Amino acid sequence: MKNLSMNLEKLGFNEWFQDNTEPAKLTEYQIARVITVNKNSYIIQNGKNEIFAKITGALMFNADSPLDYPAVGDWVYVQVFDDDSFAVIHEILPRKSLLKRKTSGKQIEFQLIAANIDTAMIIQSLDFNYNIRRLERYLVMINESHIHPLVLLSKSDLLAADEIEKKIADIHKLMPNLQILAFSSQNDSGLDQVKERLIAGKTFCLLGSSGVGKTTLLNNLMDEALFETHKVRETDGKGRHTTTRRQLILLKNGAMIIDTPGMRELGNIAVESGLCDTFNEIAELSTQCRYNDCTHIHEKGCAVLLALKDGMISEERYRNYVKMNKESVYNEMSYLEKRQKDKQFGKLSKSVMKHKNRARRS
Repeated sequence: MKNLSMNLEKLGFNEWFQDNTEPAKLTEYQIARVITVNKNSYIIQNGKNEIFAKITGALMFNADSPLDYPAVGDWVYVQVFDDDSFAVIHEILPRKSLLKRKTSGKQIEFQLIAANIDTAMIIQSLDFNYNIRRLERYLVMINESHIHPLVLLSKSDLLAADEIEKKIADIHKLMPNLQILAFSSQNDSGLDQVKERLIAGKTFCLLGSSGVGKTTLLNNLMDEALFETHKVRETDGKGRHTTTRRQLILLKNGAMIIDTPGMRELGNIAVESGLCDTFNEIAELSTQCRYNDCTHIHEKGCAVLLALKDGMISEERYRNYVKMNKESVYNEMSYLEKRQKDKQFGKLSKSVMKHKNRARRS
């Protein structure tokens, strides 16, 4: 186990993962980290090489939802063949953290973003993209996964210093403990402070809408333009998706960054703890409500509504909280109902297969 951890330490294999490894499995399998996810295939890194990989049929058959498939950042048990040119993924190691959201559109299902992240960096640009309500949505998703958040305000060259300070102060009024850095990839202002946060052996994740400068920042952090960038539209500040897949990139200083495509939708499922951590002042007030199951919408004796009336909570922040809470509860109920139907269908399918096999043998 000691030699194993030394080989993989640069990829983030620390004591927590070592404690969650089953030594008996290492007689048959190697441990590797998923660094790229394509539609039906993966690229893994075993501490020596990057290897093309597929999952086993058993892993695919036993998967009940997308959560049971490998994500970028996952540690996996693999078998490697043909001089490290091909690998088979057999099992996923326990995850320290898992960043996920609801799939876009009407389908009620989880979509994996990345696993085993230490810090999620939310990028908003100081133009059309700056939006505190959207920032709250990102924070709910991140806090639900118990990942440390860091807010990066890009394109700081577009505003005067006092205007930037005003925007940071506006965020800190609502979330005083949130770490925020402003930077510009245009004139390199603030980039040194961003680089200082990137610690060797730790895994970071870039999150944000298209056009906020994620790819440009990544190129600057790597000190070379390895990834293609596109200009944003001047009319609304929206950009095209430069990043088309999730991938883990090892920086020269030993830190790792997972780049993700821009997100247009940030739907949530079952994010009660994420809501409490993000809207902690509302969570604290809710303990003073007359009813334990208070919805904070119309009940008498609601401490949240009283605080809203007294101006202790802003109308916009309150509405965003109520909207996300209702959305989360509805999606969770729909998801659980769907899972129950899927289980019933799975049992029926297995029963039919058993009868067919018996018929063949008789």
